[in-house]
Amino acid sequence: MRIVITGASGNLGSAALRELSAGGDHELTAVARRLPDVGDAGAASVRWHAADVSHDDLTTVFTGADAVVHLAWKFQPTHRQDVTWATNAVGTRRVLDAVAAVGVPQVICASSVAAYSPVEHDTPVDETWSTDGASEATYCREKAYVERTLDGFEGRHPDVSVVRLRPAFVFQRSAASEQRRIFGGALARPALLDRKRIPILPLPAGLRLQAIHAGDVGRAIRAAAERSVSGAFNLAGEGVLRRAELGDLFGARTVEVPARVAQAALGAAWRLHALPVPGSLLGALMHVPLMSTDRARTELGWTPEHSGFDAVDALLSGLPERAGSTMPPLHP
Repeated sequence: MRIVITGASGNLGSAALRELSAGGDHELTAVARRLPDVGDAGAASVRWHAADVSHDDLTTVFTGADAVVHLAWKFQPTHRQDVTWATNAVGTRRVLDAVAAVGVPQVICASSVAAYSPVEHDTPVDETWSTDGASEATYCREKAYVERTLDGFEGRHPDVSVVRLRPAFVFQRSAASEQRRIFGGALARPALLDRKRIPILPLPAGLRLQAIHAGDVGRAIRAAAERSVSGAFNLAGEGVLRRAELGDLFGARTVEVPARVAQAALGAAWRLHALPVPGSLLGALMHVPLMSTDRARTELGWTPEHSGFDAVDALLSGLPERAGSTMPPLHP
């Protein structure tokens, strides 16, 4: 298969390249705004193409592809919604327009658990749960917009197989430095994030979440491409992380903080530009649904190799050590 991957140098993209390179006889073209050192694992075995999905031509690189995997996404700057919108919303429309223009038969798009509408229960939901966004956070609204964009595209182009992957929160060791910058900003010094130095861990009351290792998302991408499926698929590692599990991960005593207090404090820090993530993102974290992954297991033949605990552990182990890679977004 000839497969083109947008956002190929990021957290998901780098994992997808590793998985697609390791399994199957595929011709891979990686699209990214900034090209990596080809000595990086997964980078040397593919053809790289520099392009920004928000404004550069995509039809040339998509021509002749059997599948396009669209992973390009900007989380920051959260204070500049016009910038994230250009990549996340406009960029997705342009990718889909190019797919249709050159007749690519399948497009695989990364959505998110954050696209789902909020819940007040812990019953796992399947892929039919509404996707209006978990909160008013820009990330959630843009993921929900992408879902509506895909709805419209499917209606106009029934001949194209559309896959929506909705992963839980995605972690891997090599993305630790990138995620430190995204979520912690300049104040999040690596030494301060060493869990050995955190004796007490404040947690919003009621917090529970699923997580997934980036490698397991990459394996789902490979399965979706090789099986030529369509539709939405929830992806999450085994287990739900609550107060006890998070305390074990940090090796710390946990203290519950009222969720509204934590959200208000985070929102104030964001408005002062002290932290790069808004309080509404914590609101999303508190209210995203737990997901059933039965469909991915049945139709993709997919089973996660890492638990959610393992995925977060990979992140935490990499934070104090400035873990990263030569992929530009993942630099230490």
